[in-house]
Amino acid sequence: MRVELKGITKRFGSFTANDSINLVVEPGQIHCLLGENGAGKSTLMNVLFGLLRADEGEIVINGESVRFANSGEAVRHGIGMVHQHFMLVPVFTAAENVVLGFEPTRTLNRLDHKTANAQIIELSQKFGLEVDPNAVVENLPVGLQQRVEILKALSHDAELLILDEPTAVLTPQEIDALMEIMRSLARDGKSILFITHKLKEVRAVADVITVIRQGRVIESVPPSESENELAALMVGREVNLTVRKESTAPGDVVLELRDVVVRDDRGLAVVNGVSLNVHAGEIVALAGVQGNGQTELVEAIAGLRRVESGTISLHGRDITNRSPRAILDAGLGHVPEDRQRDGLVLSMSVADNLVLNTPRRAPFARRGTRNLGAVDTNATALVERFDIRTTGVAAAASSLSGGNQQKVIVARELSRPLSCFMASQPTRGLDVGSIEYVHRQIVNQRNEGLGVFIISSELDEVVALGDRIAVMYAGRITGIVDPSTSREDIGLLMAGSGAGTHV
Repeated sequence: MRVELKGITKRFGSFTANDSINLVVEPGQIHCLLGENGAGKSTLMNVLFGLLRADEGEIVINGESVRFANSGEAVRHGIGMVHQHFMLVPVFTAAENVVLGFEPTRTLNRLDHKTANAQIIELSQKFGLEVDPNAVVENLPVGLQQRVEILKALSHDAELLILDEPTAVLTPQEIDALMEIMRSLARDGKSILFITHKLKEVRAVADVITVIRQGRVIESVPPSESENELAALMVGREVNLTVRKESTAPGDVVLELRDVVVRDDRGLAVVNGVSLNVHAGEIVALAGVQGNGQTELVEAIAGLRRVESGTISLHGRDITNRSPRAILDAGLGHVPEDRQRDGLVLSMSVADNLVLNTPRRAPFARRGTRNLGAVDTNATALVERFDIRTTGVAAAASSLSGGNQQKVIVARELSRPLSCFMASQPTRGLDVGSIEYVHRQIVNQRNEGLGVFIISSELDEVVALGDRIAVMYAGRITGIVDPSTSREDIGLLMAGSGAGTHV
């Protein structure tokens, strides 16, 4: 199926998300849409899939101009979409999810499980997407859940498949498997639109790469373009993609976890006896697919979740189940996983957000009265030091881009004396320029003798930053390895297999 987007423009009030975008996807082609977060990629795909209506322009399929009032019409025209956050019913089987809304029935309008299962088996075999039709989705690893999503789209005879950030939660082995599935579908004549900001993946699988920046098509290039050239097209300037680290000699232990057990909101033990040390002058990076207990472990260290058993010590001081305020005062810097929910008060100013951890302390307050001049002076200095792009320190944090919101949190945490700096998903949702900046700040802290604990689901980030890499699966540390360890071996540890070692 040949799909053309001609002059697609989409506005939200005075903001133009897509500005006269032209794009062509040929039959059997893997066409990658590359761009920073906020560049307009997802908006464009939502227009193509009928979730949004363009203000200007047209969609042409096999030479015929079409307009979609909803996603159902897009599906009927042969377009399928696999969203970054899967649209599956966890308690249903794979077969029940695939046929949902188009169920084969028998007497009394009951689902014909035999027919549904047969349909899934036929599709699985045809496209090389092996899935047990009777498996309950919530029990499947994310890589297989993604296969269910793809099968669901293919069951509606999709000829163009949109994959929106499809590798965000996959292990390296699952990513390799997805790439092969994409190649297989393309060989079968399917067209694929692959949306991502990961340069390695784009170059590995694309036939054509179209770069979008600030809502406009910058250029369409072959996959032979280097990562540095692609990054420059995305950001509009040269970007240093290599994390440069000097060798250092680790010092004393600054953060120590001993046999830590933590329960989630359902009362299930999701951290099961984790023991780990972070030394001064080193970066320990915790790798793992999201949902294996990392979030709860970080919350326990920061005092946001109760520790069931075990101990957490900071510079030899027991901080287990202390209040978040007491733990911050003990010298922990914390960049949370969700910057907007847990790291900022979006309605407050940049200046106020930069003193959220010390609002009642001198020089920002005296005898219960805020010193607004000191707050603004502090903010002005940090905005310059950390290159926070804002219209002014009085601007609301909500007005900043994601990268600059992250810079506010990093600036706040690093502007006071620390024993250990802990950052969870430090570059999630950031463009390559902001990633470059945050990585540089993390390495600087390590070089200055601070203990740094990074939690990331991005394997490239873990390998680039970590002096030691701890891998977490099903609430346990499956291995602690050197960053020179192959990605395949780290991926096996992330999947709960492989022989774990300790360094």
